[in-house]
Amino acid sequence: MTEFMVRLPDDLAARAQSAGLLSDSAIQGLLEDAMRRQAGRRLMEVAERIHAANIPPMSMEEINDEVKAVRAERRARQENQISGGRADRS
Repeated sequence: MTEFMVRLPDDLAARAQSAGLLSDSAIQGLLEDAMRRQAGRRLMEVAERIHAANIPPMSMEEINDEVKAVRAERRARQENQISGGRADRS
């Protein structure tokens, strides 16, 4: 677990405290919400760039093929790491 200190203006700190937003769980929730919103904004930016570039949408077959390829690459990397780890120990 990581600890950090935050400096806030007194008025903001008092309002946040009275709203129950300075507890560990409240701050965790605020950070998670902010990260989800940030990821959503990035996704929308990418979607806008794809639309502006006139890239045609992928078919479900193309999407499934891409997913299978990524999964196969991941399995190969994991197998390589496992076999590589065994070779180092011999």
